[in-house]
Amino acid sequence: MQYLFVIVGVIILDRIVKTAVASSMSVGDSIAVLGDFFHITYIHNTGAAFSMLENHPMLLSIVPAVIILIGIIIICAGTKKYKPIFLWSLSLMCGGGLGNLTDRVAYGYVNDMFDFGWFPVFNVADIAVCVGCGLLMLYLIVYENRKTTP
Repeated sequence: MQYLFVIVGVIILDRIVKTAVASSMSVGDSIAVLGDFFHITYIHNTGAAFSMLENHPMLLSIVPAVIILIGIIIICAGTKKYKPIFLWSLSLMCGGGLGNLTDRVAYGYVNDMFDFGWFPVFNVADIAVCVGCGLLMLYLIVYENRKTTP
């Protein structure tokens, strides 16, 4: 159950930040937060990570929806079977995926705002997905590697 709260928490935090930015800025506006190092820059991203697959909106909606559904099924069915780090990773990835999927379905684009200048602009949902992927890699390295090492 705690893992479902993580999913909902990520979605809520993502929506709060996106709503705050969208209601107070126009697309293309940028506010310096830490000099030239970090800005809040409001953009619409019609693609996936790094604007890939911009002209494939159905693919960017259907594939993530299926993957998220599978993740939620695993979370609900596997709380006793899997290590908590694995379930946390799936929860973060599903919450972030649902946050961005909500934008994509509702608006046809994803609202992004965190801008370091040297890296593509991203949002809270992207952070959750990346942290979830990092935890999944840690899980695979630490726990799955033990199963194959003599």
